[in-house]
Amino acid sequence: MKLPRPSLRQVLIAAAVVLLLAGAATVARRSGPFAAVSVTVVQPAQADLAPVLFGIGTVEARRSYLIGPTTAARVLRVRVDVGDVVKAGDLLAEMDPVDLDPRLGSAQAAIERGLSAQRSAEAQVADARSRQALAASEATRYQDLQRQNFVSPSVVDAKLQALKSADAQLTAAEAALAAARQDVTRLGAEREAVGRQRANLRLLAPADGVVTAREAEPGSTVVAGQAVLKLQQPGSLWVTTRFDQARATGLAEGLPASIRLRSAPERALPGKVLRIEPVADSVTEERIAQITFDAPPVGVSTKEMAEVTVALPVVPKARVLPNAALKMHQGRSGVWLLDGERLRFAPVRTGARGPDGAVQVLDGLPGDARVVVYSERALNPDTRVRVVERLAGSAP
Repeated sequence: MKLPRPSLRQVLIAAAVVLLLAGAATVARRSGPFAAVSVTVVQPAQADLAPVLFGIGTVEARRSYLIGPTTAARVLRVRVDVGDVVKAGDLLAEMDPVDLDPRLGSAQAAIERGLSAQRSAEAQVADARSRQALAASEATRYQDLQRQNFVSPSVVDAKLQALKSADAQLTAAEAALAAARQDVTRLGAEREAVGRQRANLRLLAPADGVVTAREAEPGSTVVAGQAVLKLQQPGSLWVTTRFDQARATGLAEGLPASIRLRSAPERALPGKVLRIEPVADSVTEERIAQITFDAPPVGVSTKEMAEVTVALPVVPKARVLPNAALKMHQGRSGVWLLDGERLRFAPVRTGARGPDGAVQVLDGLPGDARVVVYSERALNPDTRVRVVERLAGSAP
């Protein structure tokens, strides 16, 4: 039995179906979920790596002063304003002395009275000493007369008793003089204490600097230790900078640094690491360092944000990869290796990082490894890949 010959129309339909299936297969193979993923690969290189450490900080004054009275007082007058440049010893403000001036006058009058009492005691001592000398001379003379039997023993006893009385009067006068001198010393100390309280009401500049804040106005009352003015030394500015603890290996005092202020990001100011704080921030996991300027910048304000880049010591002959090659897979950091046409994830331990994106690989990477740098989408061990020079749409 002969089968009917297919018509031309049926042949054309069958051919169209075959072409459509072939096109769909091609599209699925090239752009569908089963398509090979385009990747770029690189092999580890060996080079001298000049790592840098990047951090964010704020400009602060290394030496700043809070100027205020040592006792509660009312502000009488403030002689300076914010932005004024002052010299050490300049009078910045005065507090109301209230009753201190009369107390100083009273203390001075008490000292004068004490000095008068001291002079009177000195005169009494001189008189008592003179009487004691006279009584001693008479007692000696009458003793000589008694030995010659010119006077009776009772007369000699009377003269000796007079000598003892004169000695006692001299001792009393000397004690009164010592008390008067001690009283003058006490009154002088009291006057000095009141004078210091009076002097503390004159707020003087402890050093050359610039007034940064005026915290109280005339007529307001401040407590002991409360600041009336704030002063800072412009030449003592530094940047308190925070660095990631995981990348702060090698950070040391004296390393050169580059500082870019938020107000002038186009200009890099040279500096260096002056101090590394012994206590880190356990919450943010950061180390804190103080970065100084080689030359004090002009017009910079405290609390301004700054970006700091510290040049770490050069790592010679380091195995380096582009930072983009590092990926996270199942909670581990590593790279995707291309073994023939199959992918394999290799955890690696990294070290220093350079400013150009190069990262040092310490271990976990074979010497002849082909490492995936960029890929069209996320990878897994079953992903089919196709190596290309560069991905479509990427920069040459």
